[in-house]
Amino acid sequence: MLDLKYVRENIDTVIERLNKRGENYSHLRELLSLDSKRRSLIQDIEERKARRNELSRKIGEYKREGKDAEELIRTVESDKEQIKQLDAERDRIERDIENRLLDTPNLPHADIPVGVDDSENVEIRRGGEQPAFTFEPKPHWEVGEQLDILDFERASKVATGRFVVYKGLGARLERALINFMMDRHANQGGYEEMLLPYIVNEQSMTATGQLPKFADDAFKLVDERGLYLNPTAEVPGINLHRDEILDMQTLPRRYVAFTTAFRQEAGSAGRDTRGIIRQHQFNKVELLKFTTPETSYEELEKMLNDSEAILKDLELPYRVVEICSGDLGFSMAKTYDIEVHLPSFDTYREISSVSNAEAFQARRGNIRFRRDKKAKPEYLHTLNGSGVAVGRTVVAILENFQQSDGSVSVPRALQPYMGTELLKKDDDE
Repeated sequence: MLDLKYVRENIDTVIERLNKRGENYSHLRELLSLDSKRRSLIQDIEERKARRNELSRKIGEYKREGKDAEELIRTVESDKEQIKQLDAERDRIERDIENRLLDTPNLPHADIPVGVDDSENVEIRRGGEQPAFTFEPKPHWEVGEQLDILDFERASKVATGRFVVYKGLGARLERALINFMMDRHANQGGYEEMLLPYIVNEQSMTATGQLPKFADDAFKLVDERGLYLNPTAEVPGINLHRDEILDMQTLPRRYVAFTTAFRQEAGSAGRDTRGIIRQHQFNKVELLKFTTPETSYEELEKMLNDSEAILKDLELPYRVVEICSGDLGFSMAKTYDIEVHLPSFDTYREISSVSNAEAFQARRGNIRFRRDKKAKPEYLHTLNGSGVAVGRTVVAILENFQQSDGSVSVPRALQPYMGTELLKKDDDE
């Protein structure tokens, strides 16, 4: 959530920066009139309360002196009713202001590229080498089905479309990748392992920015408590410290968490209908950081390097792009995407997003820190990044390491976790 005081004092700058997202945010000027009315009401209420207190004091004097205080009592009662009405009006305006701010995205960082959509994202660097096939490479769903490690038909029978059953070495590959990524980040990256809830409440979804803007993409439970299936470990992870004040000496806090995530994929009809690129249920290893404002961008670069290291260790070809203003996520000020090369698409596809939300989520979730015991609490900065998407890593391995005989080589870094160097159909038969 944006700081109302900052919006009030910098409305032209706020609108100019938000407009770089590709929409017109001039309607935010309405916040100024609402805020002006709110502050006027607060002043009126305080003046009436002060007058009421003074009159109440006089009533006491009148009664002690035997004077008639009926007129003063009627005035106090009238003021009491008016204060009640003004309080209700103030509450209504404050809810209106809050709702408008909840629907307003974060300010893009001043230095990110300006663009309309993902076609204007800026490539930063590339890593790894694309395989030189001597045969026509197959898409991952064909590789997986021929190896009998991916079953889409039975998954659809059990649930619906956009689900998959991993079988045999496919299930082992998914599990091996999770363990490899968790070990890599915990042992070499210095992240503390967390095992988080798969169900989150409405306050958690609101704090990280999923609600109210993206309610259609969430799986809401039929439950009177307002619960949702976790759409990403970012939600339970960031909300670990909701409504807390952290000691600056404990920052930055770095967490790594594996969760299964659930998304409706609203708005993606017709996209990636084959395979496991875009599923309703998928596994992801998530990196989370809580930092001071002055160190958050240094920590962002470190987080990017930590996620990038997974692709390097797995010897997968990838590139890093900086997200332009028009493609930026709702809650984020700056984002890097890591995209892995997929031969079947003959292009790069996102496998990780690494982002700095600055104080946007912290303000929504009331997450603060104190520089010392006497210091005033400040909003900290939150960061999150995929470290990385497990299912898409499976896709990348099946496609980039496929062999002419239909088998798939296992990346060297993963072989100790897999217990084999090769995926082939007769391994589990």
